[in-house]
Amino acid sequence: MQSSASLLQRQKLSMVASPQLIESIRLLQLAHAELHQFVEQELEKNPLLEPASNDGEAFGDVLPNSGEDQYIGARENDVARPTMAGSPERLGEWKSLRNTSNNPPGNRPAFDEFAALTETLHDHVARQIALTALTPQERLIAGQLAAHLEDTGYIRANLLELAESLNIRGADVARVLGTLQHFDPPGIFARTLSECLEIQLRQRDRFDPAMAALVANLEMLARRDFQALKQRCGVDEEDLLDMLQEIRALDPKPGNRFQSGASESIIPDVWVMPSPGGGWQIELDPDTLPKVLINQSYVAEVSRRAGQNSKDMAFLNECLQNANWLIRSLDQRAKTILKVATEIVRQQDAFLEHGVAHLRPLNLRTVADAINVHESTVSRVTSNKYMLTPRGVFELKYFFTVAIASSEGGDAHSAEAVRHRIKAIVAEESLDDVLSDDDIAVRLKETGIDVARRTVTKYREAMNIPSSIQRRREKRLWLNGDQGLKAS
Repeated sequence: MQSSASLLQRQKLSMVASPQLIESIRLLQLAHAELHQFVEQELEKNPLLEPASNDGEAFGDVLPNSGEDQYIGARENDVARPTMAGSPERLGEWKSLRNTSNNPPGNRPAFDEFAALTETLHDHVARQIALTALTPQERLIAGQLAAHLEDTGYIRANLLELAESLNIRGADVARVLGTLQHFDPPGIFARTLSECLEIQLRQRDRFDPAMAALVANLEMLARRDFQALKQRCGVDEEDLLDMLQEIRALDPKPGNRFQSGASESIIPDVWVMPSPGGGWQIELDPDTLPKVLINQSYVAEVSRRAGQNSKDMAFLNECLQNANWLIRSLDQRAKTILKVATEIVRQQDAFLEHGVAHLRPLNLRTVADAINVHESTVSRVTSNKYMLTPRGVFELKYFFTVAIASSEGGDAHSAEAVRHRIKAIVAEESLDDVLSDDDIAVRLKETGIDVARRTVTKYREAMNIPSSIQRRREKRLWLNGDQGLKAS
């Protein structure tokens, strides 16, 4: 067989992602903090860009060669609101508002009201040290001990090493530590859990020999070896139950009630508020939207100076092209987020009205088909984005849950609603009616939720709900003291 070489021409269509297209896709999944950082870098690299003033002017309002208002909140869509059982049918208005002038400030959540500065544990301790009568040496020791105080209220410092570093006696350090252990909150400056509980019991004048034996044998309490505890403490079942209830009322980590510093709050990307005319108002948080514009006067000045210099004009055209791309990309990102959020709110209207029990099953494809985008686009938009609703702040991905079939042939139930229902069933249990996973599955089927026992087990364990044997033991211990403690 003879082989030969030949040249052939062939037409082929293919889609190649340009670097700018790849960057535009990446912008979709950036959180607002990462987006602001990216825009800051672009402002440093591109001399034609400048940050827009924070007076309601949007980044798209100055897009060159475009007379159209590009701001994401310029349009309003009227969408029929889904009819809910038990509520009258009405027409809902799904809005995205242009600026604060169209939305009265009173309707917006005042985040500053919920971000009040709170006192930290170390501030609280330092104030008490300043008000305590101490010698200069004792005040120095107290300051060193306070520096080793953990946020939980415990101190893990080695007293002997601390005494050696200060060139003082270990007894002096121990004496000052005893003084600090009387500070508020009760239990701070303890070195172990037993010492923390002992301090609190002493302040309540409840540290008798029986309680001392119980505190010294906390490992038996962890194993729930109540028979051995009764013998070790020398008490009967009724007295042991009272002692356990007192232990339960103590705080094992007294420092946790204080904030260790400035808390990191979640800034929602989308606000959802009830509309005065019915339905919901949907608005992007302007603080999460970087606003940039092209300095047209600077462009004209640079163009005039560049003249016929081809190298300078090429650089200017490249900067102008990149600036236009950034403005369009930011504008498109904002519009896409608003479209996805609007569709989520439309799909989950019942959740906003009635709570998690009415959360509908929802997947990415449903939203993507409704707003005519690719499923991967919805996935990127919902990553690291949050929505503020009348029921709290939720990540956009929270609203996407798998469907659980209905045993009555009706609409499917969302997995999150099923988990909520399992938690409610367990909360309603009594000592005489602690349900196994099979029983819970039967109860759910009676309410129209067709779920297998293994699914109930998986959801229960994911919510850290103990098994029926453990729950029965807990209820027997804490809720039925009249019957005493029985070994399980």
